[in-house]
Amino acid sequence: MSSENTQPSPPAERLAALLKAAADPLRLEVLRVLARDSYGVLELASVFGLKQSSMSHHLKVLAQAGLVATRREGNSIFYRRALASSEPLLGEVQLPLLHSIDALPLSAAAQDQLQQVQAEREAASQRFFSENAAKFREQADLIASFPVYREQVLEVLAQAQLPCRGQALELGPGEGELLPELAGRFERVYALDNSQAMLAQSQQAVSQAGLDNVELILGDTRRLPELALNADCVVVNMVLHHTPSPAQIFLDLAATLNSGGSLLVTDLCRHDQSWAQTACGDLWLGFEPEDLSQWAAAAGLAEGQSVYFALRNGFQIQVREFIQTTGQRA
Repeated sequence: MSSENTQPSPPAERLAALLKAAADPLRLEVLRVLARDSYGVLELASVFGLKQSSMSHHLKVLAQAGLVATRREGNSIFYRRALASSEPLLGEVQLPLLHSIDALPLSAAAQDQLQQVQAEREAASQRFFSENAAKFREQADLIASFPVYREQVLEVLAQAQLPCRGQALELGPGEGELLPELAGRFERVYALDNSQAMLAQSQQAVSQAGLDNVELILGDTRRLPELALNADCVVVNMVLHHTPSPAQIFLDLAATLNSGGSLLVTDLCRHDQSWAQTACGDLWLGFEPEDLSQWAAAAGLAEGQSVYFALRNGFQIQVREFIQTTGQRA
């Protein structure tokens, strides 16, 4: 291959590609949708009522302009909006463009279809846990059971500079292994899960440990405004890779955190072991640390502690703390 083929395009050509990609109203709407979440081509085609081939063409134009990035999840390719270019010429055009795109209203039809896509993802996750609740520990052990990384999570929790330890919330408590630890550190603990079968597993742990300050709640983060919780700490332990919209989870949880409160997220780093989707019901094959940082920043959360460590089976775990700096005290 000649060296000419490996050289980047001249700045004028890259700028022209950017302007071409932005010259279509539908592509602007696609970028608006991809601002926070990742979607497959079939999902995007359904959202905008297009044939797959037409949506693929638009995505190709956006990719050539450096406006979208891709990631593989098993056999599927997902698209998300790329970070703005660090090159001065392109960045000076791209950043204001993206800000303007984010101010665009989505049509009611597109919003309805997006909700349908999220509902389908959520239904698949709920179906998996309803059918496999009895085998939860066995499936968790395939990747990392809680005892493997328990000490790291508790260390980050102990080091969190919380101004108050009144209420804690755990999203997706699983078998309730972390609930006794939270119950001993906070006056009141809430555990939220959208699977009745998994809540039954947590209830067993709560009953066996005699925890009288733990309340189990059926639902997802969309119930938080109704519940009006004022949490000093929110824990999301190996849950994010099961959620339809991780970015939305950050937004929802940030809204329930008191000022100075911490969101503690434990999850897998990005990996390529696609068998986890079938065996463990994973929607996402882990996350780059930058993914979590971007979602947290978009939710108004500041970076706190970070711990990373590798497991013998090839997986890596990240334990991250994000701090609410703009919330109000209860």
